[in-house]
Amino acid sequence: MVVKIGSSALTDLEHGLVSSRLDALADAIVARLDRGTEVIVVSSGAIGAGMAPLGLRKRPSDLATKQAVASVGQLQLANAWERSFARYGRIVSLVLLTAHDVGLRVHAANAQRTLDRLRTLGAVPIINENDTVASNEIRFGDNDRLAALVAHLTGADALVLLSDVDGLYDGDPRKGDASLIAAVDGPEDLDGVVAGSGGALGTGGMASKLSAARLAADAGVPVLLTAASLAARALDDATVGTVFRPRASRMSARRFWVRHAADVHGDLTLDDGAVAAVVDRRGSLLAPGITKAEGGFHGGDVVNLRDLRGTVRARGVVAYDGLELAGIVGQATADLPPDLRRPVVHADDLVPVR
Repeated sequence: MVVKIGSSALTDLEHGLVSSRLDALADAIVARLDRGTEVIVVSSGAIGAGMAPLGLRKRPSDLATKQAVASVGQLQLANAWERSFARYGRIVSLVLLTAHDVGLRVHAANAQRTLDRLRTLGAVPIINENDTVASNEIRFGDNDRLAALVAHLTGADALVLLSDVDGLYDGDPRKGDASLIAAVDGPEDLDGVVAGSGGALGTGGMASKLSAARLAADAGVPVLLTAASLAARALDDATVGTVFRPRASRMSARRFWVRHAADVHGDLTLDDGAVAAVVDRRGSLLAPGITKAEGGFHGGDVVNLRDLRGTVRARGVVAYDGLELAGIVGQATADLPPDLRRPVVHADDLVPVR
């Protein structure tokens, strides 16, 4: 089980980390561990934890200050989790990841092996994004997505998202006219649902949780969304919050990597016929259907496939270097040399993007 804990569940603007909140969460996690479940914790809160010691009253907006505050907060956060789990004689480890780590299959495999070994050694992995080195271009954006990727990476049986809301509502619960959505079976159950962004201490919000739940569904992982204050029930009988049911069959590891985790190195613009071929008919992409190729990509890199309006319709593993492809874009296959008649992106390496 992967348990993601939001910043607002651990920190406040005045005191930074609130030890009583950590202890309550550790209590619930240890109770689940004692039942024989292996638990990986994805913990937000590094920036929130670093603000109070540095005398900051407002979450920083510039990258350099965020990274500096996170470097203080990571130490605060790790020590706090260590103290809390030590009450039960449990050992914790700190694992810092970036989007780049998960985007590179070799790095992702190394992270997976480390997490597997930590669990066999009896340690509780505490994962956070490595804010001190992540940039705006490569960061996860929030730990909800990180948690979903970790759930896929480790083959988890469940993902629990704990924040400051007790579930998904069909409106704004603060206005008193919203109803809790107990279960989400598919995208049609989200029609009309409006999701907001994160609060003063976090970068997530309901929008990121919905995105993470859809990502986990592709990996075949069920998701429970509820409040951190209900963690004991969430990790016991799961009779609280909103359940997001996974797709019937798990997406293959390679296709999941292409859609959700891989670094994207370029863009191919497709005409309408090519979009229909690759998205609707799930065929391979050929050179005649490409109107433009952008980016310094190489064969084996992942690229976005865009329609003429610029919307990303699919991602795929390109078979050509950018310079090589630039010379054959738009040309009929029959007019190409025999060694350049292969698909630009083979159907087996292509994943539509909803």
